[in-house]
Amino acid sequence: MPVSSTPAELVVRPVGWVIGGREEVRDDEWGEVSSVVRLDADRFGPDAVAGLDAFSHLEVVYHFDRVPPDRIETGARHPRGNADWPAVGIFAQRGKNRPNRLGVSRCRLLRVTGLDLHVRGLDAVDGSPVLDVKPYMAEFGPQGPTSQPGWATELMRDYY
Repeated sequence: MPVSSTPAELVVRPVGWVIGGREEVRDDEWGEVSSVVRLDADRFGPDAVAGLDAFSHLEVVYHFDRVPPDRIETGARHPRGNADWPAVGIFAQRGKNRPNRLGVSRCRLLRVTGLDLHVRGLDAVDGSPVLDVKPYMAEFGPQGPTSQPGWATELMRDYY
């Protein structure tokens, strides 16, 4: 293990919460789900989102807070329990039962109202803690061609 000043445990405080949208956890059909990322008014003022409304999309990092710690996966499994797909490691899939239970989603920014970020297509449920929000910039997207296995394309067919 490399020598580092990083602590063995990291404490992260939410910057806000998901309001509205879905209440139940489901795997598919997130494309038309509208919700709000409400930033913590005790920590942030309107200047924290100045200029954000010039962007069409956001990247939202959130916590899968409804996944119990005893359901965390650390090895290989069949995505969504589908034995027709290969067993792949947790880091080769985007399942919610991840070691740190972190979700990352790109969604459309509809508008900014004070500290409320109105979005569509955020795959986080009502009440999820939001850990960070960033504007999506095309230059941070993949450089060059991308590839993925067929099972991943099949899995994502109805996601949005």
